[in-house]
Order: sequence, then structure tokens, then C-alpha cells
Amino acid sequence: MRRLPPRPLAALATAGLLASAFAIAGCGTESDASGGLSAPGSTTGTIRAQKVMQLTRTHEETGMTLLEGPAFHPDGGLLVVDVTAPPGKPKVLRVDVRRKTVRAVHTDGRGAYTSAQFSPYDGRLYLTDYAHGEIVSLAPDGGDPRTFFAGEVDGARMNPDDIAFDEEGHLYVSDSRGQSEGAARGRVVRIDRDGGKATVLADGLAATNGISFDEGYRGLWISELTENRISYLRLGEGAEVASRHTAIRVDGGIAQTDSIAVDADGNLYQGLHGRPAIVVYDRHGERLATVGVPARAEGLDSATNVAITPGGTKAYMTVSGPGGGYLYTFDALGKGTRQSNGG
Repeated sequence: MRRLPPRPLAALATAGLLASAFAIAGCGTESDASGGLSAPGSTTGTIRAQKVMQLTRTHEETGMTLLEGPAFHPDGGLLVVDVTAPPGKPKVLRVDVRRKTVRAVHTDGRGAYTSAQFSPYDGRLYLTDYAHGEIVSLAPDGGDPRTFFAGEVDGARMNPDDIAFDEEGHLYVSDSRGQSEGAARGRVVRIDRDGGKATVLADGLAATNGISFDEGYRGLWISELTENRISYLRLGEGAEVASRHTAIRVDGGIAQTDSIAVDADGNLYQGLHGRPAIVVYDRHGERLATVGVPARAEGLDSATNVAITPGGTKAYMTVSGPGGGYLYTFDALGKGTRQSNGG
């Protein structure tokens, strides 16, 4: 994972935050006329996403903005987080995609939130605080903040990145430990829905990032950012890992694998850090399409995350860079489910 340039790093340190797993390094991008990433001779299709609206601008305090964690509220609203928002600025935002309006629903003085998910158990919104190794929950309207989980897991504090919930509401967290050192110390941690027990399901991963159940809740898709690969963890009846293997190797060039969403047909939507595009694979690892922003869109260098409308195919991806934080839309290949909120 590339590190933050000096100015944002110093600004975040002053604000009491650490760099998130997806901190943009200000690298350049290259794209074809449609913003796609397909290699010469590729048979995959290219889907051109359309801009919905700009949500944020570069923060003077941190020198950047980074949108993540799109998740649909039960009433249809779309919530996103701004990872690098300084204290007092909106850290969780609610978007009305029909009216093209955005408003703040939560801020605080310390969190660096990299993902958001609604729990099927208690209906609250859960956020991963990468900087402090905590998981925070909010009421659906953004109020009543609570620390759901904090502390060490097997003797080490987490760098929690993304969350996937199983059908009973237990949490599966991608722990991106070792990223700054370039060491394969990442983990997958299961936390009981009451927050009382945390178990390491897998370790030795390369900067664990995206995490999502497959369409049948039989296993977990895991992206490893510093190796540009997607691994599959098949789960047993007791929620233990029955098997683990490298499933897909992503040819991203300068881009790296970020968050993952899965549609009702089992297709994977792999976000990219380093280029404003999403690559789509089927469950067998065949690359089906590349979703990119128009080439005329300047100042955008990541498309880390996507959410697909529940029961529909309208998808929304978070796109960020020096030009600001944006929401783009495209038609997904399959319908949205709970697993279609990318982290």
C-alpha cells in the first residue's frame, strides 16, 4: 500500500488520526477513452459510469478527501463515509440520489472511518475506525454513538477495514495489520453480534481489505491489497474456515485491490485504489467487465467501493481523488442484496 504524501500525513497526525487503508498517494492515472482498464485484446466489456453528484471537496486540513462504505439505509437512503474528514467535518453523509442532495449525519473528533454496514440483527449502522482499532455503532439516523468493540485480538490491536455480516448478525472484519510495513500480517476476525467474543479465522494475509460473503453465505471473498489478489475462505458449520485458497489474481497495473461487493448472481465487484474503476468477475474468476468513469473526468484516482440497490441493478460507486469525492452510477450485472454493499 502506498503511503500518504507528507502534507496529508502531517495533517492527519495533527488531527489525532492515522492514515486509512485506502489513503490516496496522489499517483497519476491512465485510462482509455471510456476510463476502462481492459488490456489490449481483452474480451471483457467496458461499462461507462455516469456522474450523479459531487459529495465532498478536498479538505484543507488533510489535503484530501476519500469516500468509502456506501450502504443503503432500510428507507432507501444511501450512506457513505469520508475517511479523511477532519474533526468537526461530516464523517458520515446521507445521499438522496433522486433529489441529488447530501447532508451530514455524524461527525466526531477522532474517528477515521473506512466502511459502513447496517446490522441485520439490531438495525444499527456499524463503522470501522481504522485509526483506533475500534468498531463504532450508530442509530440509523446517525445518533447514539457507541463503541461496539475495542482492544486487542489475540494480543494485537486490529486495523479494521471492512465488515461483512452473516445472516445472524455476527461480524466478519478485514484486519489490515502489517500494511504500512509491507508484511503479510493481515487477518480476518469474527466478532459475535454482542461484541463479547472475537476470534481470528485467518491470518498471514497481505493487507486484508475487501470482505464479502458469497451469494449463498457459504464462504467469504477477501481482497489482499498489497498482493492484488482475491482469496476465498470456505466456512464450516461452526463458522470456522474449512479451506482457503487464492481465487483471482487481479491485473491492476498501478492499481490495487480494495473493497468487494457481491450481487445476487454471485458476481464480484472489485474496487480499485489507484484508478477510478471497478472490475467485475464471476464466481469462477472470469473477468466479465470493467466499470470506469469517462476519460474527461479529471482529478479522480480511485473507485474503492460500490453498492447495488436492493432488489434492483442500479449501482453507485464512490470515486475520489484530488478533484474531490463523487458518486457515480452504472447498471450492475445482477441484482443487489445485503452483500452488494461493499464493506
